[in-house]
Amino acid sequence: MDRRAFTLIELLVVIAIIAILMAVLMPALKVAREQARSIQCRGNVRTLTLAWLLYKDDEDGKLVCGMPEWADQGAWMQIPPGAAGSTLEQKKEYIKRGTLWPYVKKVEVYRCPSDRRQNSPYHQFAYSTYSIAGGMNGVNQKGGWEIIPCIKYTDIRQPSDKLVFIAECDPRGYNNGSWVIQPKTKQWVDPIGIWHRDNASVLGYADGRVDMFRWHGQGFIEWNQKALWNPATFTFYRPPQDNEEMDDFQAVLQMYAYRSLQ
Repeated sequence: MDRRAFTLIELLVVIAIIAILMAVLMPALKVAREQARSIQCRGNVRTLTLAWLLYKDDEDGKLVCGMPEWADQGAWMQIPPGAAGSTLEQKKEYIKRGTLWPYVKKVEVYRCPSDRRQNSPYHQFAYSTYSIAGGMNGVNQKGGWEIIPCIKYTDIRQPSDKLVFIAECDPRGYNNGSWVIQPKTKQWVDPIGIWHRDNASVLGYADGRVDMFRWHGQGFIEWNQKALWNPATFTFYRPPQDNEEMDDFQAVLQMYAYRSLQ
């Protein structure tokens, strides 16, 4: 029995069809993969936010310490000494020493799966993605960064609108403290981890709500990217540069809780 083999033209046609299908499907698969990661990130932030709320319920309304360096004050998570040079396992171990760990009990919750710092030569050992906003007991109680922070839940005005957790991209290679802005002089201070599609970040609020927030100021987005890929030229203090960036800042300012300005 004669067996007819594929001709060269037929093989080329098949290869071309496969290439076209791949070109069509790959972007869709990439979008689907990122959607799955953003859903996981939302779940992480929701878990951390609920843990934050459970802690204050158990502590008569007192907010957990939002500064990882203040282990003696019951920091929500801790960072090892010389954190930039510590191993990944050491970072995970110090996360477990934080006061929110008994409510979470899963170290992967502290990291967004879209966190790109593992691909940056400057952030190879970074692990924890999220930071607590400085106004939520994350700066000195006597004042700092232009504010007196909230210490108890009753200090928070309109909790449903107030930010607790945000992805941070500290240019020093790991998230060193709480996430802060300067509300009086209207300046960004700490860069944000803008890890998701359409230049978006997942935010957790003081009523347990979790939402996706999209950033619009292109200069601001590039400033945050510099913290990731070129931290040697990064400068911490940045006033908004244009109307879109001012809109971003004003939106965050409305979310940023504090008892009073200094």
